Amino acid sequence: MDVQEVLKLADDIVFAKTGKHLDHLQEGILRGTWQRQKYPEIAKTCYRSEAHVKKVASKLWKLLSETLGEDINQSNFRYTVERWQFSIVSSHFGDNAQVGKFKVCGNHPQPLETPNLEKQNHETSSKTQPKIRLDLSDAPQPNLFDNRTSELTTLKQWILENRTHIITILGLTGIGKTTLTIQLIEQIKNEFDYIIYRSLHNAPTLPTLETNLIQFLRRGSVLEERAIAEELTLLEYLRSHRCLLILDDLQTIFSSGKLAGNYQPGYENYGQFFKQIATSSHNSSLILLTWEKPKEIAVLESQNQACKTLQLNGLVVTEAEEIFREKSLAEPERWSELINLYQSNPSWLNIVAAMIQDLFNGSIYQFLSYNTLLLGDLESLLQQHFHRLSDSEKQVIFWLASQAEPMEISKIATHLELSPPVLLQTVESLGRRLLIEKVKQGEKTLFTLQPILMEYMKNQHYRSRQGA
Repeated sequence: MDVQEVLKLADDIVFAKTGKHLDHLQEGILRGTWQRQKYPEIAKTCYRSEAHVKKVASKLWKLLSETLGEDINQSNFRYTVERWQFSIVSSHFGDNAQVGKFKVCGNHPQPLETPNLEKQNHETSSKTQPKIRLDLSDAPQPNLFDNRTSELTTLKQWILENRTHIITILGLTGIGKTTLTIQLIEQIKNEFDYIIYRSLHNAPTLPTLETNLIQFLRRGSVLEERAIAEELTLLEYLRSHRCLLILDDLQTIFSSGKLAGNYQPGYENYGQFFKQIATSSHNSSLILLTWEKPKEIAVLESQNQACKTLQLNGLVVTEAEEIFREKSLAEPERWSELINLYQSNPSWLNIVAAMIQDLFNGSIYQFLSYNTLLLGDLESLLQQHFHRLSDSEKQVIFWLASQAEPMEISKIATHLELSPPVLLQTVESLGRRLLIEKVKQGEKTLFTLQPILMEYMKNQHYRSRQGA
């Protein structure tokens, strides 16, 4: 039994008892416990205080103990589940098993004795809510719990009201694309027949990905017999069912060392796949999570096709301050300065907050007393973006990092040996990677870098000169 099966079992048990599903923190507690983490580790992973995690966990263990009729706590949870020895995914489950007050029939635990009200709630929910088939096996556990209310509202409108076919969630590493998507799934899952989350981290070819998706869609489908006989295409499934597909780490199918959105050899058919999804008639939606915007998406959006892009920016101030509060940073009056320097990126803020706590005993004043921004572990994250740049992008970004003020594109051209077409394509590509910022100055458009990226580029330039 893997962690996803354990979470599904626990969710069924809790729902049968309370009529409510596990929330994100409860899932985090069970996931961490299954992985033999202690409360301090779980609290760090979920970005909640240890005291709050213990409080929620205590209520959860009590609920499970009362429901199953035996004492369950963090120490014995994994042992107890393994002792039960039933597998949710087993295709040859035999006689009904009994665990505490639950009878396990097939894949679902059911209460043997349930108060009438709970039974009515469960039956009512079963009748009113559609049967959803979810495969979130590739979805990582969100490291941050960001309350992005406005972004969620926008995404729900695009999907549920506008029936948008393709939504690209664009953002730098650590900005919270995955966390936002997991929250979205929880809020709209009852609107879909199938929800599938796939990571392209290992860069699967399109035929491999389509085969994998079809295999899951085929199971339990009302079209199963026809699907086997006629070998239905993915698009036919998307027409026959309301599906939500999520493809994470899209940037891995693009080439490094070239302008943004250029596919690796053998992956060009992904572009045609996106066009087909955008222009065909169906009721499904595809969400792309990426550092780089595909060229096809930009073109389709310009043609008013069923495509939208959400550029994910930093947290609102109150959410960002919560990170510093959890890390017990001193001098709250200087928190806003730190938030601005690190662009409210939740991952960046957590990294720098941990560094300030470790090296400066929580003093932001001491940290900012240096003449240069300290990057620490943040440097390895930025390096992933830097290594994807083309030579012309590196030239532009190095030069911008050396400038104290934002610059016009004509000034960039006079200092670099790049033809006007190449320079324009390069600046556009850096914009698609979110590595360059536009600043309006009257009627002029100027270009610059974020402070953190500027400091990283200066460090890279210094090291290259030292190496030379």
